[in-house]
Amino acid sequence: MKTTMRKCWVVEKVVLVGLLLLLLIPSLVAAECKCGGDEEDDGEVHDKKLALKYKLAAIASILVASAIGVSLPVVGRRIPALSPEGSFFFMVKAFAAGVILATGFIHVLPDAFENLTSDKLSKHPWRDFPFCGFVAMVAAIGTLMVDSFATSYFSGRSGEKVTAGHEAGDAEVGPGVVPVHTHATHGHAHGHVSVTDTDSSSQLLRHRVISQVLELGIIVHSVIIGIALGASDTPKTIKPLVAALTFHQFFEGMGLGGCIAQAKFKSQSVAIMALFFSLTTPLGIVIGIGITNRYDEDSPKVLIIEGIFNSASAGILIYMALVDLLAADFMSPRMHKNPKLQFGANTSLLLGAGLMSMLAKWA
Repeated sequence: MKTTMRKCWVVEKVVLVGLLLLLLIPSLVAAECKCGGDEEDDGEVHDKKLALKYKLAAIASILVASAIGVSLPVVGRRIPALSPEGSFFFMVKAFAAGVILATGFIHVLPDAFENLTSDKLSKHPWRDFPFCGFVAMVAAIGTLMVDSFATSYFSGRSGEKVTAGHEAGDAEVGPGVVPVHTHATHGHAHGHVSVTDTDSSSQLLRHRVISQVLELGIIVHSVIIGIALGASDTPKTIKPLVAALTFHQFFEGMGLGGCIAQAKFKSQSVAIMALFFSLTTPLGIVIGIGITNRYDEDSPKVLIIEGIFNSASAGILIYMALVDLLAADFMSPRMHKNPKLQFGANTSLLLGAGLMSMLAKWA
């Protein structure tokens, strides 16, 4: 078990390094020059000073909302009523899954379609083939493969130890319990490892894989929306986004925080993952501010980069929400045996998806 946990820790480090690299990739959008300066060719007023004030307010409000959202489920696990094993947490998780599902379908996927079908792009090949749906599909399949391979690998490592103990020649001790042979200095002693304990360990490792992949999908989207907001010079566009993105990040943070709480990471890992999520959008805004004079959201290169990243992010978020968050809980015996819990979870799911869908009017 220690070897498995150690390998899981290595995977955590690799994923965190990957998340850091993803923060740098979207800065490629700065490669296209914006030649129009402060012209009002779109009929909107460009005011850099007022826009900067709104951007700074956005950084502060989004940072606080993100930190609170992702921290609530993590801190709440120390409160009996908010324990991951409790019914209330079950409904909170359903609400958060609805938020993440709506984020993928309502916020991210339409933006990707708009980017990759823009008139600014050449007709061939961008309008000859539905690249947005294709990239989203590939991302969802890729997420399934990572989810499956990682879970089976760690489950296999746990099973090997149990099998090794069984092959040591111990006698049968009863159903559901596998004997483990352990040697001491004088003679030897026998211990027992429950199959239930092994299953619990595998489930914990699966929760860790889920939380890391989910954060990856959220971060890709968060960097892009942060850059888009930070690069805008139109106060009329930025002002409604401040409130909308604040709520957006708060709800997304609750979803991610719920997964992190179930994964039972060490305090250092929890802090790093929460910090990454909280800083991603504000960092994107800072990058956007830095490239304001060179960023053109209508340039072909920017549209292609944003479209592909948004498509991949949508595929990841939709898969995670439907398969890892909703299906696992809604198809469980616990849900089917408790009508009240079933009603509460379905209501929470619809509420989360509905509220996040409403934010699409402003975000």
